[in-house]
Amino acid sequence: MSTEQITRNKHIVDAFIQELFTKGDLSAVDRYLDPGFVNHDPPFPGAPDGPEGMRQAAALFREALPDWHSDRDQLVAEGDTVVERFTASGTHRGELMNVAPTGNTIVLAGINIFRVRGDKIVERWGRLDDLALLRQLGLAPS
Repeated sequence: MSTEQITRNKHIVDAFIQELFTKGDLSAVDRYLDPGFVNHDPPFPGAPDGPEGMRQAAALFREALPDWHSDRDQLVAEGDTVVERFTASGTHRGELMNVAPTGNTIVLAGINIFRVRGDKIVERWGRLDDLALLRQLGLAPS
């Protein structure tokens, strides 16, 4: 794979994350995810398969944390694989995981591994710091 295509893959992943999660543009799912997109780690329990699960995850976070944004800590690519390490944050202004708004800033660290084919993201594997999120919401002891 050419250096230009690897750079393009990084741009596709970064643009997808920024448009979907930071800007809250739910149509980014249609622009960046292949219709056959496979999410190996659903973003929340009961999330639908495919692109719709990512759309619903973004909507859920943006409703609960309207100023939600994702800061890229690292973006590494090799071949068709792009790894994104991030820290996201936002102000808790809506219900999240059955927790009423607190007005506190929620910070969530995570890592995503994406596979890109052509100009579309076709697969995702990911891990979020779920325990830190639960602690910030008062759902787990500190």
